[in-house]
Amino acid sequence: MHYKAIVLISAFFLFSSSFIAPGKKTNTRIYKDILKDVEKHGQAFSNLKNVTHTIGHRLTGSKNGSEAEAFALKLFKDYGYTNAQFLPFEVKSWSRNKVTLDIVPDNSDIFREVKVVSLAHSPLSANLSAPIVDCKDGLESDFAKVQDDLKGKFALFNVDVQSPENKGKKNLHRSEKTAFAIQHGAAGVILVNKVKGNVLLTGTASVTGELIDIPAVCISYESGRAIRNWIKDEKHILAQVDMLNYYRPVRPRNVSATYPGLKKYENEKIVIGAHLDSWDLAQGAVDNGLGAFSVIDIARVFKTLKLKTKRPIEFVLFMGEEQGLLGSKQYVNQAKASGEIDKIALMVNLDMLNNCKGFNTFGDSDLAEIAQRVGNDIKSVDPDFKNQHTSHAGLHSDHQPFMLNGIPICSPNGELSQKAIDCYHADCDSFDLINESEINKNVKYTAMLLYALANADKLPKRKSDFEIRDYLIAQNLKKELIIGKDWRWAE
Repeated sequence: MHYKAIVLISAFFLFSSSFIAPGKKTNTRIYKDILKDVEKHGQAFSNLKNVTHTIGHRLTGSKNGSEAEAFALKLFKDYGYTNAQFLPFEVKSWSRNKVTLDIVPDNSDIFREVKVVSLAHSPLSANLSAPIVDCKDGLESDFAKVQDDLKGKFALFNVDVQSPENKGKKNLHRSEKTAFAIQHGAAGVILVNKVKGNVLLTGTASVTGELIDIPAVCISYESGRAIRNWIKDEKHILAQVDMLNYYRPVRPRNVSATYPGLKKYENEKIVIGAHLDSWDLAQGAVDNGLGAFSVIDIARVFKTLKLKTKRPIEFVLFMGEEQGLLGSKQYVNQAKASGEIDKIALMVNLDMLNNCKGFNTFGDSDLAEIAQRVGNDIKSVDPDFKNQHTSHAGLHSDHQPFMLNGIPICSPNGELSQKAIDCYHADCDSFDLINESEINKNVKYTAMLLYALANADKLPKRKSDFEIRDYLIAQNLKKELIIGKDWRWAE
């Protein structure tokens, strides 16, 4: 063979080999490159520190929220994503004004003022004085016991399951408990936090993201104990709630950046996302600065290392998750309207991820096999990886609209310190809870999984409508979806 021909053929194979689906040896080599890059140059920690200290909270529709969107877009562009863009949408967003709670013995002028915060989607205004009924843990069985006495009164219940008679029962989201209270005629809701130390939490009390008709507030664990003691001692006491809130049209922006794949696989896009917004009581470092700035740094890793992927990857930061998955629902609805939904093969969601130790494959056996195989390879490269996987589905995060449309879901598993857990949605969710080594593990291991998924021989197939229904039933999610008015099949 002529020398020039040999050179040309060798060059061809050298060039084309970078586009061949990588095998285990290639994967582990790439994993080592990812490991080295993140440990030396990881920027998730510093970026999160910057945004929490210069912007603060990231409430959807607020000035802070808009500044955070611009901050994220600039990071994507700085990392080489010239296609980074805003995906604006129009919704109504709730925000708090003021609220007070007084506890008053019946037929008395004496009152006790209790520290309180409003739960999101409470009415624009409310001034209500009514007796309190203890609804224990706020489960369906708890409401059944007091249903004859609850109408026109405040329902008091725990954010978690505490009563001995409910031991082992599945807890419900605060919005689902509020929905039960409304169904049973409650005129108001008082949610009791589970965390000691006078910690207050916020969050939505609405299953739909729309305003509810009754005021809903949260009090501390200590205040809950005190009120229950007052009920025992004084038999009849009244709660008086006075609140004002805002609910107005806003134009938040999801932030998107796309990493290209091969044309052959353009209809098998992987979406990796996290919500950028947070509540306004604190900096939102854990919820969900951890996830959002891990996603951005994963995007940086792919660009820095010039990784070759068969499938395109879209990195998306969603706004409005805290107010009812507003940004992710809008993204999915727009994708359905344009037909782009058929091009999404898989969704990876990072919500409050910290110290990644494995992957949750949401009850998909094919995806579980991939996760285990990838996990074994990661552990061979980095023995610190725990390689601990789960496979169960849940609700109330940005994967939900994708899951309800049959798209396979994967989410990295991790662990939070007890202090971070106690600051969930609370006024103590600040940057001092973040550990640099642990957030870097999010980036390292999720980037490795993402690379493997983007180059897998095949991904799990999309579910048909009937398969979605059966899957949700098998995952014990039907009742919650009915409460949330997200169940589209005949009951």
